[in-house]
Amino acid sequence: MSRPKPLSGFPEFLPAQRIVEQRVLDALADTFELHGFGSIETRALEPMAQLARKGEIDKEVYVVRRLHAERHGGGADADELGLHFDLTVPFARYVLENSGHLNFPFRRYQIQKVWRGERPQEGRYREFLQADIDVVGQAVLADHHDVEVALVILEALERLHTEFGLPPVLMRVNNRRLAEGFYRGLGIDDHLAVLQRVDKLDKIGPDAVRDLLTGELGLSVEVADRCLELATISAPDESFVDRVRALGVSNELLDEGLAQLAAVVRAGAAAAPGRIVADLKIARGLDYYTGTVYETELAGLEHLGSICSGGRYDSLASDGRTSYPGVGLSIGVTRILVPLLSKGLLTASRSVPTCVLVAVDSEETRGEADAVAARLRARGIPTEVAPKADRFGKQIRYADRRGIPFVWFSSGEVKDIRSGDQTPADPDHWRPPAEDLVPKVSA
Repeated sequence: MSRPKPLSGFPEFLPAQRIVEQRVLDALADTFELHGFGSIETRALEPMAQLARKGEIDKEVYVVRRLHAERHGGGADADELGLHFDLTVPFARYVLENSGHLNFPFRRYQIQKVWRGERPQEGRYREFLQADIDVVGQAVLADHHDVEVALVILEALERLHTEFGLPPVLMRVNNRRLAEGFYRGLGIDDHLAVLQRVDKLDKIGPDAVRDLLTGELGLSVEVADRCLELATISAPDESFVDRVRALGVSNELLDEGLAQLAAVVRAGAAAAPGRIVADLKIARGLDYYTGTVYETELAGLEHLGSICSGGRYDSLASDGRTSYPGVGLSIGVTRILVPLLSKGLLTASRSVPTCVLVAVDSEETRGEADAVAARLRARGIPTEVAPKADRFGKQIRYADRRGIPFVWFSSGEVKDIRSGDQTPADPDHWRPPAEDLVPKVSA
């Protein structure tokens, strides 16, 4: 059999890289749980009618069918299923199905893979891992949760920066109510159409966006320019409010959006100075967002695009009688890690969890080595036994190749193979230095 070729857009990690990913996921989960978010996992498949009912995402969905569905009585439409393209849509379905068993406001985090049929490129993959948090209410959800989820995510990303050396982040926030109110104050009815074109501002520039607003939507040049003026406003504090007011547009929805966005920016600037900014061109492409929207970039790696995004959604989950408004953010874990790992900018101190290799004198005495390993493991020290009773020099080289720092000998001595130091030790009392117990992640 010839060597298989990698499948484009489906990244896989080597053992040392996987250790980095696991440490990052542990840090994220720990931060989320410190704030009272509980973990859930949803199924990978959803009905296509559910996946495609919000936003223009049909072309991104991987459709799944059973190979022999028709033979066993299932027609082509009977199993119209797709792999979920994000975690928000399946979460909304999960809330509806389980609302009678949940306490609201319901706080969840979810770390799971998603799939999109995108063109693979750096930072964009067809299979990738996301880490989401959401707060969902029953009928109503207080505005302060828009502030809360932003602060939790900033805390989690700042922890990755301080503990593992990931680049710092900048979160850009806007508010859909602010934008909709401004557009309606200008006499525009189809605010979503304007938002979708303004969202292209960074990619195609103001002149091209103006052409889209006037050519495709039929707006006057004057009105299009006012929309562009709003989109160019950005500030790390509440000064953006006065700049919007100076544009002379009045609308009740605009006032509401300004107040909500100011609260998020004010709290973010106090809790994480320099990590949040109001940016009124942020729109988010999916149309289920109704309030605050968020996008986050890695400093120095802005070309990767947003590595964490989300927003407020008021009507994504509804059973016709009760709505379940929510707000959440999603970290693109794979989008962050693959570029950093592939460039060697993020590494683990070793490729295995093992801290100690117990040497084997001979196959007849392997049981004694196994007993020593068991005593070390009982005290939380990751340990393995040499696979072969080679000369000690070969066993030491085996440990060195795997990055295992210590070798234990039947003589009751342990050797630090990096320094060459060898000292007597008791498996019921000896402990390695704290920094050697488990692999460390560093930039």
